[in-house]
Amino acid sequence: MTSTACHLCEDAHDELAQRAARGEVDLEVVHVDSDTGRHLLAAHRPTMFPLVLLDGQPFSSGRLSRGKLNKALAKRGAR
Repeated sequence: MTSTACHLCEDAHDELAQRAARGEVDLEVVHVDSDTGRHLLAAHRPTMFPLVLLDGQPFSSGRLSRGKLNKALAKRGAR
């Protein structure tokens, strides 16, 4: 979930778009002002943007940690 003029959102989008292009993740960008965004905001109450969900669960808010993402995707692939 992204917000307007959010440099952390842009950074996360760039990283996740590259990973999506490699088939590592599915990427859906939802703006906070959309109906879906308002629903996610009410459900998860992120402290910062972007809110990144992984398998439908909150993964991170604010700066996306690439190390944490690498570990989560490796663990996810080991299932």
